[in-house]
Amino acid sequence: MAALDALFRPFSFKGLHLKNRIVMAPMTRSFSPDGVPTEEVAQYYRRRAEADVGLIISEGTGVNRPASINDKNVPRFHGEAELAAWKRVIDSVHEVGGKMAPQLWHVGAVRTRDPEWTPSGPYDSPSGLSRPGKQFGEAMTDEEVADAIAAFAQAAADAKALGFDAVELHGAHGYLIDQFFWDGTNVREDAYGAKDLPGRARFAADILKAVRQAVGPDYPVIIRISQWKQQDYEVKMAANPKEMEAWLGTLTAAGADMLHCSQRRFWEPEFEGSDLNFAGWAKKLTGVPTITVGSVGLSGEFIAAFAGEGSQPASLDKLLDRLERDEFDLVGVGRALLQDPEWARKVKEGRSEELVPFERAAMAKLY
Repeated sequence: MAALDALFRPFSFKGLHLKNRIVMAPMTRSFSPDGVPTEEVAQYYRRRAEADVGLIISEGTGVNRPASINDKNVPRFHGEAELAAWKRVIDSVHEVGGKMAPQLWHVGAVRTRDPEWTPSGPYDSPSGLSRPGKQFGEAMTDEEVADAIAAFAQAAADAKALGFDAVELHGAHGYLIDQFFWDGTNVREDAYGAKDLPGRARFAADILKAVRQAVGPDYPVIIRISQWKQQDYEVKMAANPKEMEAWLGTLTAAGADMLHCSQRRFWEPEFEGSDLNFAGWAKKLTGVPTITVGSVGLSGEFIAAFAGEGSQPASLDKLLDRLERDEFDLVGVGRALLQDPEWARKVKEGRSEELVPFERAAMAKLY
């Protein structure tokens, strides 16, 4: 139990005061008809807040661009009805002492999940590519790039106005911001394309600068990043620490306060010669707080879950060892919390025998 103290230490940063180091990772749920979160969605988040989750990060929410979401039941973060619904969500979370950030999302050149539904406008992407060599729509114009940047900034301003405790940008997993990072999908020859990764990070940097201007200097801004893409799990954009430092330094200089470092298995080292994982390297190279994530508390990784694979509860010992060494600051928990809203409380109270396996069927419910 002594080792658990590392997980349940308070954490404070820029006015964000968390009772522990557990973060509910963002997970697409598609339970918001026509993009409007329901009362059931509000209660879904509230249950995690009242069961000892330190910070909740919402599922990805679409910013104000026609094709920012790829499913009509994914929530949006613009529009009168949508923002009123999010106000009910954050109020419900705050009523039980929770803290929450919306994740602001644009899927970019990613096909819709429902073949009978199409977005209201064209797909956005840096170069009209969904993956290397795969044409998908047209490259964004300068005007469309500027509009997307403004859409992220407006959503962040709305998040602050609604009372959310922080905001996260989705810059990972092969979605729009990440499509600009990746040389496989960004072959632009203007200011938003470059042969080097820091140059291709300009789109993200300009979003971060606009968001920072919209929310002010003291509001926490998180960005989620990954090396891997849903289009290619083996991609490593930064092949070594020097390349990673240049990439992440561009983001922190532009206004990112915290880096949410997504990898499929948190225990895997990022580079040869060190057992530091992605979040560990990110913190070492930038000095800013980081969130680790990737199969925490479960035996199997989440990509396999989409193919129907279940996972058993797994030991947290390796995670706690790293957290005690302050390799990273916060721990993102996804499927374990999706399946069981009481997961954090059970871990805190040593009720390991009550932890439940993850089953794919959980994705079709709001526990």
